[in-house]
Amino acid sequence: MLEEHDLFRARSQCIRRAMGTGHLRTFFKDSMPVTLHGNGSLVIFDFGIEVGGIVTLEYTSSGSGALGIAFTEAKNWIGEWSDSSNGAFKGPDGALYANFTQAGNGSYTMPDKSLRGGFRYMTVFLVTNESINVQIQDVSLEIGFQPTWSNLRAYQGYFHSNDELLNRIWYSGAYTLQTNSVPVNTGRQVPMLHTGWANNATLGPGDTIIVDGAKRDRAVWPGDMGIAVPAAFVSTGDLESVKNALQVMYNTQNPTTGAFDESGPPLSQKNSDTYHMWTMIGTYNYVLFSNDTDFLSTNWQKYQAAMDYIYGKVDDSSGLLIVTGTRDWARWQQGYNNSEAQMILYHTLKTGSQLATWADSTSSRADTWNNRAENLKQAVNKYCWDDAYGAFKDNATATTLHPQDANSMALLFGVVNQTRAASISERLTDNWTPIGAVAPELPENISPFISSFEIQGHLTAGRPDRALELIRRSWGWYINNPSGTESTVIEGYLANGTFGYRSNRGYDYDASYVSHAHGWSSGPTSALTNYIVGLSITSPGGSTWKIAPQFGDLKSAQGGFTTLLGKYKASWKRNPKGYTLQFSVPQGTTGNLTLPCSSRKSSIKIDGHDIKRGVVYEDGSATVTMTGGGSHYVVVEQ
Repeated sequence: MLEEHDLFRARSQCIRRAMGTGHLRTFFKDSMPVTLHGNGSLVIFDFGIEVGGIVTLEYTSSGSGALGIAFTEAKNWIGEWSDSSNGAFKGPDGALYANFTQAGNGSYTMPDKSLRGGFRYMTVFLVTNESINVQIQDVSLEIGFQPTWSNLRAYQGYFHSNDELLNRIWYSGAYTLQTNSVPVNTGRQVPMLHTGWANNATLGPGDTIIVDGAKRDRAVWPGDMGIAVPAAFVSTGDLESVKNALQVMYNTQNPTTGAFDESGPPLSQKNSDTYHMWTMIGTYNYVLFSNDTDFLSTNWQKYQAAMDYIYGKVDDSSGLLIVTGTRDWARWQQGYNNSEAQMILYHTLKTGSQLATWADSTSSRADTWNNRAENLKQAVNKYCWDDAYGAFKDNATATTLHPQDANSMALLFGVVNQTRAASISERLTDNWTPIGAVAPELPENISPFISSFEIQGHLTAGRPDRALELIRRSWGWYINNPSGTESTVIEGYLANGTFGYRSNRGYDYDASYVSHAHGWSSGPTSALTNYIVGLSITSPGGSTWKIAPQFGDLKSAQGGFTTLLGKYKASWKRNPKGYTLQFSVPQGTTGNLTLPCSSRKSSIKIDGHDIKRGVVYEDGSATVTMTGGGSHYVVVEQ
């Protein structure tokens, strides 16, 4: 009999095979065969990284019995009961069983409906009344994510810096997004099972769709997409999954009110003003990244109905949104003039104004929505700002709660001036612990989802030092945690360093329910590309772009991504005199270089030519407009 934690580790082989061409992988060949003897004997297979899909076992038995198969993402729940995923909150999911009635060779393949969306550890155990041996000859896995790709290594983006921890974190976000892009017929079954699990529900149109988590909930959640979609664009480049996820939200929109559901089918939860707006923001992000004007025109009338619905809740006297759809990301309270919802509405109006310009340049809607955004900006700064504390309150009421979500979004979405931005950035650090930022609106919990907004907020405020520090504390803690997947980003965790996210707030599930591959936590992936490398696009498909690097404490960084126009790449390297920057963008494109520059006396050379004219100096930077595209070399000496 093997000891309970006699783990077969094949980390490097697993990574190569899981990320190679095709989707069928054979693991642990060098460790086979494995022999189990007698009832209760078991072996634990460690795949080394998060995987998911359909497992096949090849075995030989000397009698009758059954092989049980159980799964878990985290080491904490290794054993004969799989970690919890089904949503019925009745405890762990249990196991699958491969029955055999006589001696001989056998093969067992999991039923399609029992696809296990995400796991790292698989426990195989013997159930028998006889004194028999079972020899496991082979273990193979049909990978159940990124179904339209023949090569799982075919990322459209990349990132690298001199900090290996940041590099690992960037790719952990990218890989998480791969595990979250799933076949449309593999959603979690609703109503949920009380025992076992089933992933055979239809999620939406097409062949692939982006969901919130690999293990669970395996449904479309537009709020999650607020972080996941920008991160997917700069890494995997998988916009097909995004399009299908957004389209199902339009397909299920309430035709009378214009309200979007909080989540996609079959879950189809309702009553969320914030997630309603995230579908609208997701529409902007998708069109920006893809230039899919057909998608925009197809759904434009429904988008306008959605805007009418949410703006209809704005109070005429205060100018603030009155939140009546109170479901949200997990925060402990929501409703009335909640400040987080005000920030999201501001961003919805600003991005809606851009969409209106792209959809119909002759329409007055762009000006109308932009004016409404400016009015809301004034109102939220008037009624929700706490001048004594130096940050936004949770509501336009007498409250001592200063939430992480609203204040992070205020920075990122540009709701405050520079003075208030500097104050918010500093006050947000009051929530920091050695392993991440506690969300005051969800006490004792650390949310990498909301922290994803915070790191981008610090970068928007010009504080890359704070952004990089928080990335290293929070995401660094998890990627180096030997009990986690060491390959993906977690849904959330407690400030005491355990995985029981939200389990202390009255939710009816155990800590094993937490997802360890959750796309809403992939914020560092887009932040490191868009702000640290500084590379982003500013118009649909990338005809215009921006390069605005922020160094922090790094010595070098590089990254790139791809649109239909071609490849965008940038890299910078610091030296004792200043730094060099190289970049390449598609021909025919136009962009702005915003270069860190301490003084007007600094030397700026582009392709060997001194740049004196046409440079705009502001806030320690120098901006130069570049036309025509191509590859260029910049030297800045301070």
